[in-house]
Amino acid sequence: MSTIHDVLVLGAGMVGVSTALHARRRGLDVVLLDRREPGEETSYGNSGVIDGGNLYPVAMPRDLPTLFQHALNGQTASHYHVSALPKVASWMLDYWRWSAPAKLEETARVMRPFFAQAVETHRELAALSGAERYFRQTGWLELYRRPESLAAQEPRLALSREFGIDNVKLSREETLELEPHLKPAFAGSIWCRQAETVSSPGGVTKAYAAAFVAGGGRFVIGDALTLTSVEGGYAVETGEGRIMARQAVIALGPWASDLIGRFGYRAPLGVKRGYHRHYQPKGNGFLNRQVCDEDVGYVLCPMDQGIRLTTGVEIAERDAPKTPVQVDRAFKAAGDLFDLGEPVEAVPWMGRRPATPDSRPILGPAPRHEGLWFAFGHGHWGFTLGPATGRALAAAMLGEPMPLDLSPYKIDRWG
Repeated sequence: MSTIHDVLVLGAGMVGVSTALHARRRGLDVVLLDRREPGEETSYGNSGVIDGGNLYPVAMPRDLPTLFQHALNGQTASHYHVSALPKVASWMLDYWRWSAPAKLEETARVMRPFFAQAVETHRELAALSGAERYFRQTGWLELYRRPESLAAQEPRLALSREFGIDNVKLSREETLELEPHLKPAFAGSIWCRQAETVSSPGGVTKAYAAAFVAGGGRFVIGDALTLTSVEGGYAVETGEGRIMARQAVIALGPWASDLIGRFGYRAPLGVKRGYHRHYQPKGNGFLNRQVCDEDVGYVLCPMDQGIRLTTGVEIAERDAPKTPVQVDRAFKAAGDLFDLGEPVEAVPWMGRRPATPDSRPILGPAPRHEGLWFAFGHGHWGFTLGPATGRALAAAMLGEPMPLDLSPYKIDRWG
């Protein structure tokens, strides 16, 4: 008779790995499955910021001049494929609606308890897995080139003070004391001091996955899209044969929509593609923490491989050919702030962020399938919120007191 495991987690990014590890730590028999090794998709290529003090989601511009600039398709913060627009128009309209100031504050208040758990849950898993070597407790910087851009952050800073979040506005001179190798081509910054950063997001994800296996979990290569409902639970086909479990977690990021549709569920899950490339710094230059050029739309990230230059959002079909034009734009703009040298890789890397219009993930039980759980749609914050997500789902599976209210994240919130 085939072994029936307790939990099958589909997807070995930060969300899936954290869910598998938390479930295993509670004594459940867990199998983690992916088509690749852990941490080699979106969880590899992000900026490596664990922003426990985050408030507002990444929003779509709403004023006409800025929208017109983005429509010209020459920005660093955004790029789009014209051919994709008819397919994403409805999602984009909903995203625009949820980017209204009142909606952004609503989302900030709903998500605050979630983000408040980000750093502590990462620290717990980092200590368990020996991944502390990747972590820095130095916060990160949001740079503003224009004084008016910095001044526009006052409502957010006021909300930060309301929640007791340690976000501090710095002058140009104060910023340069923290990062002496930056060039002074900016007005000031916000130092997000409650954030932690890492030097290898993929390395952290792999370390958590290794801790899962060392603790008795099982990782297999397989095709998550073969998941079917069977008597007593769920089954999936792998290179090691068929695997069955009483419960299944879909943590497939941008590929989740391919699978949930087979079970009769739909969700407005968009894809925000993004790119990065590593560069050697010129001379003896270095950065102590991640630095975001907010007025242009890219992040400079000190990583093990070099300075990672990450781009903004590309709106395109998920599997369309790469068009890394934003990398060149970001490289040119970054020269105003920091001296980047030769690229480390021959070509830029591309990843895919799974995003909902309201910038809230889809978490919790499937309404019509007992034992099926959803954990995807984290947008820009999958790496930040993965461990907190895993802890909440593991508690829900076992009927434990919940560390997080999952009701704002249910899949049927759109009706």
